[in-house]
Amino acid sequence: MARLNLLDPQVRANPYPYYAELRRAAPVSVIDPGEIWAISRYDDVVSVLKNPAVFSSQGLRAATEQPWAGYNPLTDSLVLLDPPRHTAIRSLVNHAFTLRVLPRVEPLARKVAGAFAERASRGLEVDICDDLATTLPAQVIGNLLGLDDACDKFRTWSETIVAISPGTPEALRPSIVASIAELGQYLEEVFEDRRRARRDDLASDLLDAEIDGRRLDQAELMSFMFVLFVAGFETTTHLLVNSLRILAERPELLARLREAPSVIPHFVEEALRFDPSVHVTLRVATRDTEIAGVPLPAGAVVAALLASANRDETRYEHADRFDVDRDRKPSVAFGHGIHFCLGAPLARAETRIAFEELVPRVGAIHVTQEPTWNCGLTVRGVTSCRMRFEPL
Repeated sequence: MARLNLLDPQVRANPYPYYAELRRAAPVSVIDPGEIWAISRYDDVVSVLKNPAVFSSQGLRAATEQPWAGYNPLTDSLVLLDPPRHTAIRSLVNHAFTLRVLPRVEPLARKVAGAFAERASRGLEVDICDDLATTLPAQVIGNLLGLDDACDKFRTWSETIVAISPGTPEALRPSIVASIAELGQYLEEVFEDRRRARRDDLASDLLDAEIDGRRLDQAELMSFMFVLFVAGFETTTHLLVNSLRILAERPELLARLREAPSVIPHFVEEALRFDPSVHVTLRVATRDTEIAGVPLPAGAVVAALLASANRDETRYEHADRFDVDRDRKPSVAFGHGIHFCLGAPLARAETRIAFEELVPRVGAIHVTQEPTWNCGLTVRGVTSCRMRFEPL
């Protein structure tokens, strides 16, 4: 087969047949952009992710650190760190994040999703990327951080910053640079304000987080907030859109969820396996090694294809079939090992609540305009998709 380019528009629209061919014919092979080594089978992906001593998370710099972009706080973020520094910083942010997030998500998420569901129940056609899929995570993140005045900018910041990669088109680069600068300035002002007067929000909790006398310094605070904006926002947005597209294609499944709401959490998990938001995470080999008998030199950038692993036929029976009743084998939609996504409970909760509110109130969902896709290397998602909701 010809060398695969993950940013090719045809691949972007439906990468799964290409992933299947990689798993079959070339499970460890060089692909583009940037001549990276793609790992496509489930067992090999898990092996890479659980071995940071050999496969360092610094590999993500191949995406986040581009010479044209200037300084990007994502390059120093938690997701790029290895132990022991990763262990110390994750403990600090995990303590603050868990205390703040989970108890406060449900009331606000239910309010936002309920308001959308009420409109949808009367018949509605919208670009879902401009409505529920953006509004819900924006409102939740804004509330957690006390940043409601900036909610209208969240999508622009996250959507443009996540597009940074070795293959970013030149036309997009100025907007990425501008978003990094705008978000950085905004967060600097937030932390300056919270240092003057603490509030009941996550930004204040992060400033106060301390374990054994260790606190987060300014660079660590900024890098974590960048991850929260980009990964937290994009993950939920694309999971919501992907899940709605699945229901539009399967009206019988929408009827089943309406009759049995207890199945909704299983539906969300299968949506995460079947079409996750994060398709790729990158690592770099710290020494000469091998995967599945294929030698890799020290310094090789490795792309663990999470979305391909989730469709591996050797792990999931009829892997290309959406089956809400399949055995509950964990997927790698949120990664694996020490870098398992800190925001996974948040994304799951927001999505579950959205469908608990929407499913009982709509009779059918239709995609009325084919989606357009982003161009980020790690996150694959829809940037525009019109949908029509029929009354029950």
